[in-house]
Amino acid sequence: MKPLVVLRPEPGASRTAARADAMGLEVRLMPLFLVVPIEWAAPDPSDFDALILTSANAVRHGGEQLETLKPLPVHAVGEATAALARAAGFTVASVGRGGSRDMSLPAGGRLLHLTGLANVRTPAAKSIAVYEAWPVERPQGLDTLPGSVVAVHSPRAGRRLAELVKDRSRIAIAAISPAAAEACGGGWSAVQAADEPHDAALLALAARLCESPGP
Repeated sequence: MKPLVVLRPEPGASRTAARADAMGLEVRLMPLFLVVPIEWAAPDPSDFDALILTSANAVRHGGEQLETLKPLPVHAVGEATAALARAAGFTVASVGRGGSRDMSLPAGGRLLHLTGLANVRTPAAKSIAVYEAWPVERPQGLDTLPGSVVAVHSPRAGRRLAELVKDRSRIAIAAISPAAAEACGGGWSAVQAADEPHDAALLALAARLCESPGP
């Protein structure tokens, strides 16, 4: 069985690794980014009807400014983000299926989106960056990638992986979405996207690739 390499930054990397380990997969962690908070100022919550969270990192790294926004109902991208928002004291109005395109957002509402500096913005919402993901210059374990399956959780991770890896012929890609798969470019032994944009579907795909014969 091929090993599975997880590129997510912590703490998401360890959560994915624990799920993969429970599935009997051999897991290696090789985070490509380090997530850090950045300075930001919370706007007046009365100017908005709801808060959009497309990553748990917005809650994890939002800091004291989040207190101002607690009156706003939250629309979360997935259950992990929703759980963290509830633990922080927010009221969650809706939970998506794990991808920003599958969220149930109120039409015509005044929406505030807390996001990362390089993340995709939500149309028709005011976006404020509260964290940033710094690329790791030389991730440890790059030379061990041949013969493995790599889990790619975002298009940005796919682009970064493509920058770092030139010899791709013995590396398979399990991507969380078609966009993440496309960002990896060509030359890999296999590139497949999960049926749905969440961790469980990605790991199901990764398990199939890990168990498949060939390079």
